[in-house]
Amino acid sequence: QLGSSKIHINLSMKLGGLGPDYETIKEKVKKLKLQKEYSRQIKEYNMKNITVAQRLPAKPQVSSVSRQKALEYAKKIPRPKTFIARQSEQEAKQALPRAPTGTRLPKIPSLESLWSRHEKEKEAVAAFEALHIL
Repeated sequence: QLGSSKIHINLSMKLGGLGPDYETIKEKVKKLKLQKEYSRQIKEYNMKNITVAQRLPAKPQVSSVSRQKALEYAKKIPRPKTFIARQSEQEAKQALPRAPTGTRLPKIPSLESLWSRHEKEKEAVAAFEALHIL
């Protein structure tokens, strides 16, 4: 029965793949042209802006007139009162501790009497050390 099966060949069918699709190629080319045109316009725009930015000075210079006005204004502002480290004599007297009236404070010994006492105590300590008491 193999010999009886008939082979039908469709002659209208294209062989060898799908082939080029000219419509999609035209659309892609059109998109590429639009992209290139757009990028060219952006480059031009950026170049113009860069050159304008380079022409400007780095720091805007303040005119001397406005500086003078600022200095005059600064002179008129009242300055804060600074703390005076040196107290007045009355405040210093008030700050000292006072004994209640009627009590007598012990007399402060003079420097000479303190020095002589110190010397005597040094001799006493030396005597104790010589006797090996300390």
